[in-house]
Formats: sequence, C-alpha cells, structure tokens
Amino acid sequence: MDFELTEEQRMFRRMVRDFAEQEIAPRAEEIDETDEFPWDIFRKMGQVGLLGLPIAEKYGGSGSDYVSQAIALEEIARASGAMAIVLDAHTSLCCEPIHLFGSEEQKRK
Repeated sequence: MDFELTEEQRMFRRMVRDFAEQEIAPRAEEIDETDEFPWDIFRKMGQVGLLGLPIAEKYGGSGSDYVSQAIALEEIARASGAMAIVLDAHTSLCCEPIHLFGSEEQKRK
C-alpha cells in the first residue's frame, strides 16, 4: 500500500499551510482569548475551497478526498486548534450528514 501523498495533495498542503500562516496564525491568540467567532477567516476558508472538501461539487463542495480533508485539518491546526475544530465541525457535523443522508432538496440548499 502506498502512503505517499500525490503531487496534487502536496500542492494542496502547501496552499493550506500558506493560508494558515498568513490568515490564521497572526490572529490565533486573539481568537483563543476573545472567544469571538472569526467570521472573516471562516469566509476566507470558504473562498479558498476549504469548506466542504469531501462534498460533491454539484452541491457546492470541493469534491475532494478525505486525505485532503485530513491535510487541511493538520495544516489549520498548526496555526490554530480552534480554527481546525471549526473546519472539522463544519464538515463532519453539518455538511457530511446532509450530504450522506439528506434529501436532494436539502443537498441542493
């Protein structure tokens, strides 16, 4: 079994790492101290395609794989554990159940 990342996954890791270092790390301490949800960062995560990674493109996701989801979580967690939890909760507690068990109408919405 080959456990090496694909070239695409390595490029994705670099993109997420750069994003986390530029957008999240400088505010990580502030996020932890204020307990205020950083909507601006969350929206930027969506703009770069980090929200809904394993969700089909036809439903607004990235249509990516779970390895890429794990890569994104690792790289975001390097900058902020809180933001990694936000990303994981958004995907696994919100998007994924609708994607797996929702009606077509719910998925499209």
